[in-house]
Amino acid sequence: MTGIADQAWFRDPALGRILALLNADHGGNGGAEGGEARVVGGAVRNSLMGLPVSDIDIATTLRPEAVMERAAAAGVKAVPTGLQHGTVTLVIDGKPFEVTTLRTDVETDGRRAKVAFSTDWKADAERRDLTINALYADAEGEVVDLVGGLADIETRNIRFIGDAATRIAEDHLRILRFFRFFAYYGSGRPDAEGLKACAAARSKLKTLSAERVWSELRKLLGAADPGRALLWMRQVAVLTEILPESERWGIDAIPSLVATEKALGWAPDPLLRLAAIVPPDAARLEALAARLKLSNAETATLKAWATTAPVNDEMTPAAFERLLYRNGADGITTRLKLALGVARGKAESDLDEMARSARLGKLLDQAMQWKKPQFPVNGADVIAAGIRSGPRVGELLAVLENQWVEENFASDRAALLARLQQLVQ
Repeated sequence: MTGIADQAWFRDPALGRILALLNADHGGNGGAEGGEARVVGGAVRNSLMGLPVSDIDIATTLRPEAVMERAAAAGVKAVPTGLQHGTVTLVIDGKPFEVTTLRTDVETDGRRAKVAFSTDWKADAERRDLTINALYADAEGEVVDLVGGLADIETRNIRFIGDAATRIAEDHLRILRFFRFFAYYGSGRPDAEGLKACAAARSKLKTLSAERVWSELRKLLGAADPGRALLWMRQVAVLTEILPESERWGIDAIPSLVATEKALGWAPDPLLRLAAIVPPDAARLEALAARLKLSNAETATLKAWATTAPVNDEMTPAAFERLLYRNGADGITTRLKLALGVARGKAESDLDEMARSARLGKLLDQAMQWKKPQFPVNGADVIAAGIRSGPRVGELLAVLENQWVEENFASDRAALLARLQQLVQ
């Protein structure tokens, strides 16, 4: 038997209390008397793969109202987070545990499912998406595998449960989940049946909400190395389906960007990876942001990058500081990171690119440490100098500020006010 009882998270007293509460009158030997609860999904999968565990989900044969009743009797906080889907969140010591009743699908349309509660562990496992996500651990920490997930974890094979086309027809988002889990956990080549089914059903991605698509794509782009997953998504035209902007641009920049991130200690940045595979075209990126319903902050990041001109890596630090002041650091930083990734990718065989990498790296360091200087004069100062409120105030401020920037912010407030007096005379 395979077990996870020695895992620190499994020995957590809070989890033990939850499992004891839900298994209080379980008959043992796999029976359903009184109800049974098991840890399910990601926590089990990650433990077996030697990866960190964050969220701990629990499946139970108990109906949600019974879970609520037991929690109330034991003084455990219960939050009805999704009763229609059988989910109750139990909170102990500030830690939330999602508890969901076993389910079977009554009706699916590729976007949502109507479910019925069940006590059948195999039926519950078979309605899930991928074999590595359908592993259970009982109250003793023994792993229960009803769909062949253990073998797939051993080989890092990402495989749909049962018939791949059927699983995808139940929820079209599973196409993107297939590639996302391949990015995080897969090895070698994606499962052939799964790849074929994703390719055949790719047009169904249009039926999904933009929020679901972007959420899944953002997670995929946040993997340590999404390169192989993006390559296969491109091969079967799934990437073009959700990101047509990438079609003529390509994903060639991803491998060297990922290598640069690892070498320089940058955290994986989904938006930086997105920028690497779409053209810096402000109008097209605005349409992309609207279509995928990116947040205002995400949209602003892409816009800043697209509207910033490429940086001359041979400019002096003083000239670069002026550029930062006039354009802001955000778009320039993205430009430099992408350019540095490309340059480092070529540097092994090109001495010029090696030198360029060094120059780009220095500019990037400067941009990331830069703090915008505060212009020491304002409109009130211009009015105090005798100029009436109106366009002329802004014009004079612009002249002063431009001179101040061109001399690299050297003049202090007194010098600028003296210069203002000369301008208004």
